[in-house]
Parts: sequence; structure tokens; C-alpha cells
Amino acid sequence: MSARDAWPLAAPVRLFHFSDDPGIGCFVPRPVRVPSARPPGREWLNGPLVWAIDEAHQRLYLFPRDCPRIVVWSTAATVAADRQRWLGRLAPGLSAVAYVEQAWMPRIAAAALTRYELPPAGFRSLGDAGMHVSAQAVRPLRAEALTDLRAALHASGTELRPVAALAPLRPVWNSSLHASGIRLRHAAGWA
Repeated sequence: MSARDAWPLAAPVRLFHFSDDPGIGCFVPRPVRVPSARPPGREWLNGPLVWAIDEAHQRLYLFPRDCPRIVVWSTAATVAADRQRWLGRLAPGLSAVAYVEQAWMPRIAAAALTRYELPPAGFRSLGDAGMHVSAQAVRPLRAEALTDLRAALHASGTELRPVAALAPLRPVWNSSLHASGIRLRHAAGWA
């Protein structure tokens, strides 16, 4: 699939980019820092792009940049046993769990991020966990400082759950839940 074959945005959507830099006036397309193995025809995703996440999936990026995390939530296909094992009993209003290593909790508590809202025009949905890309430079519509990431996660419907290590959670990808792992190369014992 080429960039022009990606899915266009259907309904109005709010798009965000999160950064520890509070002074970005324009997002310029750039290649990813660490290229990923991509399926044939999707290698272009490692090239120069501006990345954004939709509002429903912003919970994936409410962390310091290099913080390894696994975020899980139920889907229509999720079975009760998986829900109980990985989500347990969530407080009312919460629908996801973000697992992080305990060693990262002080950095999460001290971190400040800027949530940049980006205009959806020119972005294409990748059809994968709220990710969108643009091959053009993008000026943010607004910027909001986030100084309490735990509160921001809670507001996004996500419980922050510290664990000693993320590596023992690998079996979650064999469950019926949606699981997103980000910056796992920084997790203790992941390699």
C-alpha cells in the first residue's frame, strides 16, 4: 500500500501529537528514529512523515517519550477470562490499563508534556490504533501543557498499573484483548 492508498479520514476527528518540547511551531515530516520492519508496500511508514494520534487513542502517548508501556483494552471479541486476567476490576469510567515498570513511576510523576492539536486536513488514517500520518508540514491549532500525566491517563479512561517488569506480560498478545506496546526496547529484560 502506498501513502496515497491509505485510508482517508471519514468523520471529523481530533488529532494530537505529544512532545516534551513546548515550543513547536511547525511539525516537519521526518523519518522515524528507529525504523520498524514493515510489511511489503508499507516501508514508506519509516520515511519522512508527521505522526498524529486520534483522541480516542491518545492514552498511548500520555507518557515520557522513552517510557516503555503496554496498554490493553477490551474489544468486541474479548472473552471474560482475558478481561479478568489482564484488566481485572476497573473503576467506573475506566476501560483500559497501562502497564509500566515501577522504575518509571518517578519520571512519569515529574514529566510534563505538550499536547499539540493538529488540523486533520492532509492526514491519512493508517487504520491501526488511531494512528494518522501526513507527508506535509503541519502547524498546530493549539498547544496544551500536561503536567499531571496520571490525571491525564485517568481522564482518558486508563488505569496506570506499575509492575516490576513488562517482559512477563508478553502473553497478552496471545489474548483476545487489544494490546499496544510502545518503546519496549527500553523495558528491562525485553530483548
